[in-house]
Amino acid sequence: MKNNRIGRRGFLRVVGGAGVLSATAPGYVLGSEQLFSKAGSAADGVLVESSQFDELGGWRIDTQHYQQMGGCYLLAHGMGKAVANATTQVALPSAGTWHVWVRTRDWCQGEWKSPGRFQVSVNDETLSPEFGTEDTSWHWQKGGAVQTDDPTKVKIELADLTGFDGRCDAVYFSKSSAPSLPNKAAEVVQWKDQVTGRAARKVDEFEFDLVIVGGGISGCGAALAARSQGLKVALIQDRPIFGGNASEEVRVHTLGSHGRAAGILKKIDTEHYPNGSALAIKDQKKREATMAASGVKLFAGHIACGLSKNDGRIESVEARDVASGLLRRFYAPVFIDATGDGWLGYWAGAEYRVGRESHAEFGEAWDKHGDLWSPEIPDKRVMGTSVLWNAEKTNQRSNFPDVPWAMPVAKDHEATAGEWYWEYSNNDLDQIDDAETIRDHMLRAIYGSFANAKRHPKNAPWTLKWVSFVGGKRESRRLMGDHIYTMKDAAERREFEDAVVVETREIDSHYQQVLQGNPVDFLSKALFYKTGGEYFVPFRSLYSKDIDNLMMAGRCFSCSHIGLAGPRVMNTCGQMGVATGYAASLCKAYQTTPREVGQKHVRELRSLIGFEDRSS
Repeated sequence: MKNNRIGRRGFLRVVGGAGVLSATAPGYVLGSEQLFSKAGSAADGVLVESSQFDELGGWRIDTQHYQQMGGCYLLAHGMGKAVANATTQVALPSAGTWHVWVRTRDWCQGEWKSPGRFQVSVNDETLSPEFGTEDTSWHWQKGGAVQTDDPTKVKIELADLTGFDGRCDAVYFSKSSAPSLPNKAAEVVQWKDQVTGRAARKVDEFEFDLVIVGGGISGCGAALAARSQGLKVALIQDRPIFGGNASEEVRVHTLGSHGRAAGILKKIDTEHYPNGSALAIKDQKKREATMAASGVKLFAGHIACGLSKNDGRIESVEARDVASGLLRRFYAPVFIDATGDGWLGYWAGAEYRVGRESHAEFGEAWDKHGDLWSPEIPDKRVMGTSVLWNAEKTNQRSNFPDVPWAMPVAKDHEATAGEWYWEYSNNDLDQIDDAETIRDHMLRAIYGSFANAKRHPKNAPWTLKWVSFVGGKRESRRLMGDHIYTMKDAAERREFEDAVVVETREIDSHYQQVLQGNPVDFLSKALFYKTGGEYFVPFRSLYSKDIDNLMMAGRCFSCSHIGLAGPRVMNTCGQMGVATGYAASLCKAYQTTPREVGQKHVRELRSLIGFEDRSS
């Protein structure tokens, strides 16, 4: 642990796009220490965060939207069947009357009963309102008042009513019938720390040779490569398991070449199972065993939420433990952004791009497909998010509930399984800021399409087997490096002296079928441009041109929209991770930056990866 780190840097903690700067290392609360203090005093209010319930029952902890809504909420993801109750026990400061408020949202409001309805009971007394039925945004819904005779043992229970993704962030007990409760994400996070007493806790600090944020295939590959060279490595992952889109929560099989990194990537990749298959569970066990035995310090279930900078360098990253809500601060001389969304670069002020460039900027036109491939005028269109799912045929009839709330999305589409092309992108929705809306849109598509299929007698024995609740993203922010990788780099198979990744697959870009007249908007189509052989990604595309000690691995590497389309698949991104992990070891060995590794030590880097030295 490190102490006495005060006064030498600028700290930034960001939630929901709102950042608070401090010249010194902060505790939990940033900004006004009096923010919502009336509601937060121990005598007036007690906060119970749902992610910290004693028993989750069938509810699932959703961490995907913390940055947008300020919490890790419980999700009743029962695929149309009510999930088992979540329960916990708390102590209140005193007996008497307590007013109850529940932070939730109506995720699909319309001329129907809300699909995400649930009840809350306190000491086995069910509160009168059904929750998840009011505002479409995250808010505090009033639950009435309860009388407690024994404040030391207060039981809270969440009872799902539908199985269709009701959500609860927190329950708040207040002596006041009209407490001042925050709704903006940044304010909610600060207020939660005050009310729970975390604000008085010291932030634990740790020091590593390398800190990696993002535990997908890219982050895992980087961690294993760096650790193989003796580095002390921290790997921070917001989900409870590793693998990202390859994990058993998302279930996309890994595509692309292992390149020169097969020795590492074969320990964490997947078989070529059908997307959405339960065979992902087997590969998950392999990956978790590999990571557990690696010597890498694993911080699963930790959400990165801020960083400190000093003279153009990242000095530390903060992450919040989902289970406890506690913050931890990680110092290192080098960092790798493997978040996919480019969070570290974004917070640090690195240049980034979102959307499609004009085809004229990098010469990326493909006349055959015109605007579907690359536009004349730049826009914000990106490849979308997939939510995979499947059903199974049983030996008996099964019913599926009516889902009128899903039909405006599904329309007349029928299906009993999904695939990669169940993908949603909308120019009016941001893949990061609107991630919850995008995921929910796909859930409506899935449930509605399955309900349509169930209308046919032949599908009577079919029942939903698995529906992911974690979205598989393809594209969002791309952090800019000393080289922007483009279509021509791949199509012309350009060789680079600092090549560290090799691939042969086609350049593979997607567009939404609705653009070609399909009546539903949640299906995509792929366009494949053949390159004719091997193409390479240079190391100059794997470090930030603006932040001296930041590298990128995965889909947030330095590239154009079409440049992303070839190397974006997981094995290839894993090669990027391995390259940056080895580069971190050279940064330590030579006490230098990633850029100087690329300029002065690239032969050694390529040798570590397994590339032959062609200069001799």
